[in-house]
Amino acid sequence: MTRLTGSALRLTVFVGENDTWHRKPLYTEIVHRAHAAGLAGASVFRGIEGFGASSLIHTSRLLSLSEDLPVAIVVVDTEERVRAFLPELDELVTEGMVTLDPCEVIRYVGRGGNRADNWDDNRAGNQGDPDMKGKKSL
Repeated sequence: MTRLTGSALRLTVFVGENDTWHRKPLYTEIVHRAHAAGLAGASVFRGIEGFGASSLIHTSRLLSLSEDLPVAIVVVDTEERVRAFLPELDELVTEGMVTLDPCEVIRYVGRGGNRADNWDDNRAGNQGDPDMKGKKSL
């Protein structure tokens, strides 16, 4: 697992839900490439309403326009790793918007294994008992 705390860079890619790459959703291709590049993580968020450069409003409230809702793919990692990933997006994103924002990672913890947030549980001898997760023995 990538260790990530402190200064980082947030990459956000805004595309349409119906945008594709070789007959697959574009957001899926971006997430898979981010994973293959070893980035810390990526999440996809589906919007309920929005407009972009075309100025056409897409909304889930109107059936005729709900076909191409906005999608945001968010990736956070070190500045070096995010910037190294940008050439991948040059190839993939032909319509949409790509933004970069500095951010600070306060906590980055995955599931399972020796997690940092299990330190108290491990110290108390509760690491093997799923019923004791997050609890301290007396």
